[in-house]
Amino acid sequence: MNLHYTSHAMKRLAKRRLKPEWIERIVANPQLVEPDPEDAGLEHRLGVLPELDNRVLRVIVSRSEPTRVITAFPDHSMKGKL
Repeated sequence: MNLHYTSHAMKRLAKRRLKPEWIERIVANPQLVEPDPEDAGLEHRLGVLPELDNRVLRVIVSRSEPTRVITAFPDHSMKGKL
């Protein structure tokens, strides 16, 4: 999958030490998809990552262009819920 990252996403991935292959895995095969509560143009894709001690990774993408990654972060509030 060929993902496109915003500059914000690139900075956040580096800061949070998130690997591109993890982002790609969640975007391609999310365990849960949620609409963004504030922006109808965005979608949240979530999945458990064994590499992060089974934490949930939340990847926010554009709904109109799902290969465009806006940001990503470990979602501590979702631990154990997927």
